[in-house]
Amino acid sequence: MARRASVIFTTYNQPEWLRKVLWGYECQTEKDFEIVIADDGSGEETKRVIDEFKTNSQLNIKHVWHPDEGYQKCPILNKAVIASESDYLIFSDGDCIPRKDFVEVHLKYAEPGYFLSGGTLRLPLDLSRKILREDVEEERAFDLRWLYDNGLPRTFKSTKLLQSKWYPKFMNRLTPTKASWNGHNSSGWKKDIIAVNGFNENMHYGGQDRELGERLQNYGIKSRQIRYSAVCIHLEHERPYKTKESIRRNKAIRSEVKKKHTWWVENGIDKYM
Repeated sequence: MARRASVIFTTYNQPEWLRKVLWGYECQTEKDFEIVIADDGSGEETKRVIDEFKTNSQLNIKHVWHPDEGYQKCPILNKAVIASESDYLIFSDGDCIPRKDFVEVHLKYAEPGYFLSGGTLRLPLDLSRKILREDVEEERAFDLRWLYDNGLPRTFKSTKLLQSKWYPKFMNRLTPTKASWNGHNSSGWKKDIIAVNGFNENMHYGGQDRELGERLQNYGIKSRQIRYSAVCIHLEHERPYKTKESIRRNKAIRSEVKKKHTWWVENGIDKYM
């Protein structure tokens, strides 16, 4: 029997961060989900971490890997979508630790005809390194007082971690931030993603996730803001694959999608089906 949801996230040679992320999924209040790790060509150390969790945890993990040929996030995500066995897909990144209610909240707000746009809080590098297993298990990693004491700057963005009955709903409505498809925290129906031919494999780093959301909206799928309800913390790291050329090219592709109101992409997921 298929799980209620498939959680798909990418990773590339960040085994320490991957381990912290998997600790977060071990703590989820909703247990009926699988994890599909979309591995963009990592080495043996990443495989060892994944095998460790397959052996020692209750997580249901699939490891989808392809050889390292540079930044190929869209192809590995498309392969992971095909490998997933649930009707509902939750997307994040291998450097984002989910709060314990992450999967539960996405499933709570899932509705046909919509995709969901969640939030993240970026941590500085020193604080990212400090987080231990017990900090995740005992929820200190999501406690603002603990985070401030350990180097998190005090900004309005950190209020995403405030837990109350009214604040998240109020802020989801009030925030001027668009409910876009964010690679670190979004979810939608597998059939909708396949209908628009998945992620655009002509795109590299810079806006490729949002381009999927823009095509979904052109297809008729609406977006819903859960920025303050479904939250993860983002561990800092270098991004050597970020180039001005890839960002320029991706902006041009997104501009065409908006101009022509297109929803189908030629170089997409259908080649793996």
